[in-house]
Amino acid sequence: MASHRKPRTSVLTSPGSRRTAAGLTTAALASVTLLSQTADAAAPRAPRPTIEDVKQKVDGLYRQAEVATQKYNAAKERADHQRETVDGLLDAAAKRAEKMNASRRELGTFASAQYRTGGMNPTAQLMLAKDPQQFFDRSHLMERLTGRQQQAVSDYQQQAAAAARQRAEASRSLDQLQNSQAALKESKRSVQQKLAEARQLLSRLTAQEKARLAELERRKEAAAKRRAEEEARKQQERERQRQHDGGSTGGRTGGDTGGSTGGSTGGSQSTKAEKALAFARAQIGKPYVWGATGPSSYDCSGLTQAAWKAAGVVLPRTTWEQVKVGQRVATKDLQPGDLVFFFDDISHVGMYIGGGKMIHAPHPGANVREESIYYMPIYGSVRLG
Repeated sequence: MASHRKPRTSVLTSPGSRRTAAGLTTAALASVTLLSQTADAAAPRAPRPTIEDVKQKVDGLYRQAEVATQKYNAAKERADHQRETVDGLLDAAAKRAEKMNASRRELGTFASAQYRTGGMNPTAQLMLAKDPQQFFDRSHLMERLTGRQQQAVSDYQQQAAAAARQRAEASRSLDQLQNSQAALKESKRSVQQKLAEARQLLSRLTAQEKARLAELERRKEAAAKRRAEEEARKQQERERQRQHDGGSTGGRTGGDTGGSTGGSTGGSQSTKAEKALAFARAQIGKPYVWGATGPSSYDCSGLTQAAWKAAGVVLPRTTWEQVKVGQRVATKDLQPGDLVFFFDDISHVGMYIGGGKMIHAPHPGANVREESIYYMPIYGSVRLG
């Protein structure tokens, strides 16, 4: 039977319909493009940071790196000490094992002797002896051997107990060493991360921006230098006034400070300070390297530690420990050789040379140099003696 349905007409069969569809498609694409452009315009890029912002960020990263460096130095010092402790315990354990083996050999000798006699009771030994005298001689010998055997057993027990204690102590020390090494690794990672961030920021600067940054540094250094010179003049004026009034300094004086003292330190301490300063001056120009203690590079506390070591004075490794050594002195009473600490977290240290200046290892990318102590916020100062 023939179908009575009408054939469906395609909407795109006629040229006019195809042109209409193409126009709709083009309009839709245009709308999408317009919306995309509008979205881009609505979300502007973040403004490029100013040079002042970059400098502040870099300085902050350097300071954070110095804090991490002090943590690294402390962890390394602990790890080195614990490694020495573990080595000593292992040596002692080896010697204890030798003694324990000697006691074990002596016990083996008695065990062999008992096996040879068969462990027979005295009556059987008397019956099998060739004559009574031989039995009594052998019995007397066995009594003596029994006494020695008891002593050997006691020695062995003591050596075994001591060896067990040393093994336990060595195990605890090894655990502490592993913890220190983990802290050392984490501090090292933190330092490297902060320095990498600082390098990345600096690498993005244009030549003009780098020149601007260098100009900001020069202005900051000049301001710190002017303040140091002003404070030095005040120091010299106070010293002249004391001499005019008949006062006595009674302590070491620097060649260019004319500064007051925090008390009598004696000629011996003056000589030590001179030796420490001479060593520090000889390091000028060597690079700052975090965690370094010389002789080719230093970090800040590594330099002060090495300088005073050259004068025969042993200082701790970190700024946090060095600040606890010696006598606290006011900034106006600083003398050459005094240690000056910076920032609230005590993450930096330099050695005072007089005239409001110090020698220090500043930060990565810089060399050991002389600089005004007013370049950074001062935490406090100490005099060794």
